[in-house]
Amino acid sequence: MNDVHTLSPEHILVCPQCDAAYILARPKTGERAVCTRCHTVLIRNKHEAGIQIIALSLAIAILIVAATFFPFLTINAAGATNSASLLDAALAFSDGPLMILSLTTAALIVVVPFVRVILTVYVLSPIVLNRTPARGAMGAFRLSEALRPWSMVEIFALGCAVALIKISDLADVSFGSAFWMFAVLVFLVVIQDNLICRWSIWDSLETPKKS
Repeated sequence: MNDVHTLSPEHILVCPQCDAAYILARPKTGERAVCTRCHTVLIRNKHEAGIQIIALSLAIAILIVAATFFPFLTINAAGATNSASLLDAALAFSDGPLMILSLTTAALIVVVPFVRVILTVYVLSPIVLNRTPARGAMGAFRLSEALRPWSMVEIFALGCAVALIKISDLADVSFGSAFWMFAVLVFLVVIQDNLICRWSIWDSLETPKKS
């Protein structure tokens, strides 16, 4: 049996979480390769996963645009009613010294997720169509992965939940259409992230197939 230390790098699979090294063995369709040490999924071989990821990415992009401008919350307190969109909330302090914080918040909950889904569609579309990868696809996917920790739609959703609990005793709060769009958006982001097999994408970019 071949020892993992004597094999060339293309025949070795390394766990991104615990750095355990394995001899590469491609799982069959519907199967997964899982790290025996930390149980991280290393390879997902799911039929038509690429098409599903592209569809989810397009849906996420549409929801991001819609949720940004439609009313997010309506607050009624002491006879006064005020509605705010997601963009209004992110840029609430844009006129003062906290402008940088406001712009950063808008980037983390709107711009970064939108850029990531566009990069995902750009990278995966030629692969799904069994064509040569798009120009700069490796750099685009590398950028998408670098932005992943900074895409904070889930964190924003959690922060909104905490804030709503605190103000529920002080005012009447009703959810706008953008709130429900954002809830669906968070759900789709989680599903998309679980569908993506990063090893398979890198493998397709490094060893492209021509139609």
